[in-house]
Amino acid sequence: MKKSTDGPFAIATAGRDDLSALFSLYEQLAPDNTPLDPGLAEERLAAFHALAGSGLFVGHLGDTLVTTCALAVIPNLTRGGRPYGLIENVVTHQDYRGLGYGHRILCHAVEHAWQQGCYKVMLLTGSQKPETHAFYRKVGFEASKTGCQIRRFAPRDG
Repeated sequence: MKKSTDGPFAIATAGRDDLSALFSLYEQLAPDNTPLDPGLAEERLAAFHALAGSGLFVGHLGDTLVTTCALAVIPNLTRGGRPYGLIENVVTHQDYRGLGYGHRILCHAVEHAWQQGCYKVMLLTGSQKPETHAFYRKVGFEASKTGCQIRRFAPRDG
């Protein structure tokens, strides 16, 4: 059941106070994910914030964290030295999907990448769901390259 869209929606950079709600969202992304212990989670969040130009963005509807995505800005020695962006861990709470919050946070991340001088922004999805692909196309992403990966651990289903 969809939740109310009442209240102000705001996008910010994740802070320590967001970690518990982030782990709840990540359970919807990967139900078999093991949450980090609080000390390690704070350490990883600080390390993420130390990546120049990068951002772990969260979207709050009032006091409720409803969406998130991570943008890593990666230095580059080609393209005139302009960096590129990589988006990962895109998730919107299942009760708030289809209401535009995921679209807004992705657009925010892409705009942030452009402000950092990125020449492109990439993301990969393991989802085979047509609605997920349509969602990314609506934001402006196109399936124009072949993605390859190697994993140390088996991929999740979905």
